[in-house]
Amino acid sequence: MIELADVEEALERVRETSRHTPIEYSHTFSDMTGAEVHLKMENFQRTGSFKIRGATNRIMTLPQEARDKGVVTASAGNHAQGVALAASRSGVDSKIVMPEYAPISKINATQSYGAEVVLYGADYNEAADHAHELEESEDRTYVHAFDDPYVMAGQGTIGLEIMDDLPEVETLLVPIGGGGLISGIATAVKGRNPDVRIVGVQAEGASSVAQSLQKGEIYERDSVDTIADGIATRRVGDQPFEVIRERVDEVVTVSDPEIAMALTYVLERGKTLVEGAGAAPLAALLFEKFDFEEGEVIVPAMCGGNIDLNTLTTVIMRGLVATGRYVKIKTVLRDRPGSLQDLLDVISAKKANIYAIQHDRTSRQIGMADTEVEIDLETRGHDHVEELIEAIRDAGYEVEVLV
Repeated sequence: MIELADVEEALERVRETSRHTPIEYSHTFSDMTGAEVHLKMENFQRTGSFKIRGATNRIMTLPQEARDKGVVTASAGNHAQGVALAASRSGVDSKIVMPEYAPISKINATQSYGAEVVLYGADYNEAADHAHELEESEDRTYVHAFDDPYVMAGQGTIGLEIMDDLPEVETLLVPIGGGGLISGIATAVKGRNPDVRIVGVQAEGASSVAQSLQKGEIYERDSVDTIADGIATRRVGDQPFEVIRERVDEVVTVSDPEIAMALTYVLERGKTLVEGAGAAPLAALLFEKFDFEEGEVIVPAMCGGNIDLNTLTTVIMRGLVATGRYVKIKTVLRDRPGSLQDLLDVISAKKANIYAIQHDRTSRQIGMADTEVEIDLETRGHDHVEELIEAIRDAGYEVEVLV
């Protein structure tokens, strides 16, 4: 099991490629929660993610013979970029296997840092299986995304920065995928101050740690399904799991809608961009997935900002729906002049803004003299949505809320 000294030794190596990222006090999230919230802005890190830390520590500790033969790894995107940049800076050849459905932005970024990218498999686990085949056939060193003591120690340097910059921290929220990040941070933080509480956060669609802790052995999911692709792994790593059992105080889960809302809040109120995995710790705080006291000093680790623009669009829309800022309705009108205007007058009276309108006269679910109408609306919250729907129904329309 890694110890504080391993993380401290990693710090000098990690400084060769990574930034000491800031911790920023958030008035917004402090007011929303009653806690004293400080955000660890690791989304400002080089390559947009903490992964550069562990990748650098691993590659810089390789013997020269292994460096000459090159490295290989598998990643959904963030670890890929970290390995690519760390390898390029060290003059080491790198080959990265990414899932076929990895965001194009992460594929392009990985290539731009000098790695050869191979697309293989439906998810991280299938990509990792192929990467291990390349490890054997090409005699490369496999740089694991999380199940490696040097990688874990490198990620743990975030914990050292937090303790240096905010020694009064009481609770630290850390996302969990494979467990490399939280195992390193927990080692660093508990080594400096055993009283700091470490809370791990997983996405519901990729949660395995809570079950693993209950069973006393690692539980592996059959599949993963979450917008937080940075923590979308079927199981926690063997070595991180041992550290989690020893040094992590609690593990909670958050849903995709909760992650989407947290990401939307960070973008709109915090004026910064994080990916789903980076928003998960804040979601756990905003939706009170764990107990905390008024004024408690809490640090959510915003671990990355690499989000594909198509994914971002979907996440923002989900966040708007979840906060009552967007609603899509369907109703049926008589297919004659003025029918649509009558409906729009009801909507206008309730001061809802129209994004889009779609007509369909061909649906078999309506009469020959009717037309089906779908309307996308901008609203001002859940109460406003309820008032709007009630007004439309009071005007004699049957309304179906689509989203």
